[in-house]
Amino acid sequence: MLYIVGTPIGNMQDMTMRAIETLKGVDVILCEDTRQTSKLVVRFELNKKLVSLHQHTSDDKTKMLLEEYENIAYVSDAGTPGISDPGGKLVQLAIEAGHDVVPIPGPSAVATALSVSAFPADKFFFLGFMPKKGQQRTFDLIKDSQYTVCFYESPHRIIKTLEKLKTELESDRQMMVARELTKKFETIYRGTAEQILEQVKEKGEFTIVISPKK
Repeated sequence: MLYIVGTPIGNMQDMTMRAIETLKGVDVILCEDTRQTSKLVVRFELNKKLVSLHQHTSDDKTKMLLEEYENIAYVSDAGTPGISDPGGKLVQLAIEAGHDVVPIPGPSAVATALSVSAFPADKFFFLGFMPKKGQQRTFDLIKDSQYTVCFYESPHRIIKTLEKLKTELESDRQMMVARELTKKFETIYRGTAEQILEQVKEKGEFTIVISPKK
């Protein structure tokens, strides 16, 4: 049995009771970074073995882990696994190996940001992280999208991305930038790219939500 377990994106109080009980009941916890997940182990007294499984883990090693343990949990560094992290490949290999895969839902930065964006979210584009190469195609998609667009950005690229959005989008196109969601210094910026550029600080993790094209 493989359990895909959602964990907090910042605030530890967002950990669900079901997630805690699931992690306590498995044989091993696979995780992106054992140093990050060890904080959960200590906080919730899980007392479980941690094994690193990330984007560079070979398929052979993943298959070996699936054969070695009967009940396995996978957690990402933060949020719901499989969304902008290597969880999807693990699920694919687990299904091929005949494992039952059980979702244990939890927080997600994209869903959290959309819920307070005030933009339509019945349909939306989620772009993951802004790519380092071929960005123009992504900006073209954002510019022409008739749906709300959401993506992640890192602190050292947030200013550059907002400056590009300022030149690419209509001057009155509204957006929301969420910084450090659920954490102590959570900040929500609203307005145009130009207005947000005057306020945003280059620290923390960012989720950007852009309103549909008029």
